Amino acid sequence: MIVQTSRALRRAVPACARVVPRHLFSDIPGTEDLSEDELQKTASLYVHWPYCIRRCSYCNFNKYISRSSNNENMTKCLQKETQTLLQLSHVSCITSVFFGGGTPSLAPPSTIAAVLKCISQHAHIPHNVEVTLEVNPTPLGRSKLEDFYHAGVNRFSIGVQTLNDDDLAVLERDHSSHDALRTIEEASRLTPGRVSVDLMFGRPGQTIQSWDSELREVLQICDDHLSLYQLTVERGTQLFKQVQCGEVIVPGEEVSAEMYQRARTILHQHGFQQYEVSNFARHNAVSHHNLSYWEGKQYIGVGPGAHGRFVPLGEGGVCREARTQTLEPEVWMCEVQKRGHGTRRRIHLCQHELLEEVLVMGMRMTKGITHKHWQCFSPHVNLHHIFDSSPDVQDLRQSGKLILDERGLRCTYEGLAFLDSILPTLLLEIERIYAPKQKDSNSFYNPR
Repeated sequence: MIVQTSRALRRAVPACARVVPRHLFSDIPGTEDLSEDELQKTASLYVHWPYCIRRCSYCNFNKYISRSSNNENMTKCLQKETQTLLQLSHVSCITSVFFGGGTPSLAPPSTIAAVLKCISQHAHIPHNVEVTLEVNPTPLGRSKLEDFYHAGVNRFSIGVQTLNDDDLAVLERDHSSHDALRTIEEASRLTPGRVSVDLMFGRPGQTIQSWDSELREVLQICDDHLSLYQLTVERGTQLFKQVQCGEVIVPGEEVSAEMYQRARTILHQHGFQQYEVSNFARHNAVSHHNLSYWEGKQYIGVGPGAHGRFVPLGEGGVCREARTQTLEPEVWMCEVQKRGHGTRRRIHLCQHELLEEVLVMGMRMTKGITHKHWQCFSPHVNLHHIFDSSPDVQDLRQSGKLILDERGLRCTYEGLAFLDSILPTLLLEIERIYAPKQKDSNSFYNPR
């Protein structure tokens, strides 16, 4: 994962996935390519709510046990940092807003309304812009959906993970399958066509047959968007300890790969098109916020531990920066109160680093990277110049995993399942072209 800004960016490509029929592969159009000037004037905005009721056994995200006494102060600080970073970036239009966490459905709906009001006071928000809230499908989360809707949320991303109650217990989730189904139903009533369901595969004890049954059950009640994630056993989590000592056993890589491919086939049969490694939609119900990440556009991260990528024009910046906010909520709030924001780390992205991010994120999409889009970030060196002469890239093209043509660079349907093994080859070519120039000039990329 390049940037921890959303659960939709987690690693999810089984490296050993098998080839499946090419006819199942089709494109879903995303947002249109923007000019250089538009890239600097627009951004998406991510708001991190750091609190949870408890920590799930597999989770290593930046989250803390909920303290409702902090809600008022947290709300004021989210507003203040939003204002500061919007002014610093000189962004004039916010194209999407995403409330993630943590468990943002624990936040008071008034907090969501307050942050959205703050954004509208300092930047233009187009009519009916996508405003997403991640929801934990507990009875409490479900009971607040209508209030969140009236606060300005028009898309819900529901962390179902599984409809198997025994598996939910192993993952230490605090909802049941019945809770999940009822939450999906209520969210779909409020925002039809704008409800996403997260499902996890490769879980302890899971079989291909049980995964098939679970998918078909979800498809009977889900809306028009599904995100599928392979469980990653992260060091430092309770699940990691359980796997290490043999208390639980997770499926092998080949089984997980088969689950991934079976899901792709089943979802296609039900009218879903894959538009990104882990994401599927029908009726073009794509996540426009996450598309902005994958298309390399600017985004502003607000809240403890949030990440951002933008040019700080307000202080004379000319390079895009990778920014990370302070992790700990208490410390972050103190910093915001003192200086308007809690940015802990800033890194100027040189051309080489920026293009690596554009490549890695763009290749996650089925449409890949168009020549026009690449030119926004690399006006003097095109995709053909970088990749045409590489024998390794030619091998990938001849093996049916990669396409480089008049449209641009992208994986085939087969190749997308092998993305983790394809990316190092492509990144080496970026290094070959740009790293020597970077060392000679020691200059930063100026996208203006």
